[in-house]
Amino acid sequence: MTAKRDHGFVTFRSGLLTVRMKNQVSLVTESEIRVTLLTVDAVWVTPEPLRYRQRRTRDKGVSMSARIRVVVAKPGLDGHDRGAKVVARALRDAGMEVIYTGLHQTPEQIVETAIQEDADVVGLSVLSGAHMTLFAKVLELLRERGADDIVVFGGGIVPDDDLPELERLGVAKIFTPGATTTSIVDWVRERFAPTTA
Repeated sequence: MTAKRDHGFVTFRSGLLTVRMKNQVSLVTESEIRVTLLTVDAVWVTPEPLRYRQRRTRDKGVSMSARIRVVVAKPGLDGHDRGAKVVARALRDAGMEVIYTGLHQTPEQIVETAIQEDADVVGLSVLSGAHMTLFAKVLELLRERGADDIVVFGGGIVPDDDLPELERLGVAKIFTPGATTTSIVDWVRERFAPTTA
């Protein structure tokens, strides 16, 4: 990872991305760069010359050598991100590769990130009450882009009455208030457990 100052911005180069952030952020390791992005005022993420990796086959589980790649996102106008940060860190600490998108992401931005990052799973945190609209749009866009093999789960304030409809739309799992980070980690691991031939 390299970094340089440029007119009040700090530019980080890591893997396929160039990230320009307003205000300097203390980064401990390269692996924490994505989680730390959520603390800045403005972020510009610009793809390097696009080098899409061959997408892994997910219908039979993730290979033993591959880490599970999770995009954690906060769609819409919801500005409460503590839960998303906690989940992102728990998944990372469990050995998964986590890309946290930050606040106020559109469904289009979330889907683009999931595809560019070759994600296995997208976790949406919605506390605004717009879960029916936001989950449906993300799933629709994934289908349109031919990426409906990416699993979508979520958490937040979701009434029990809405759970069957979300499941019908294609949401794999909803974690409601009171769910532990252990239960989320265990669910993701079980969902993507490598299968033996």
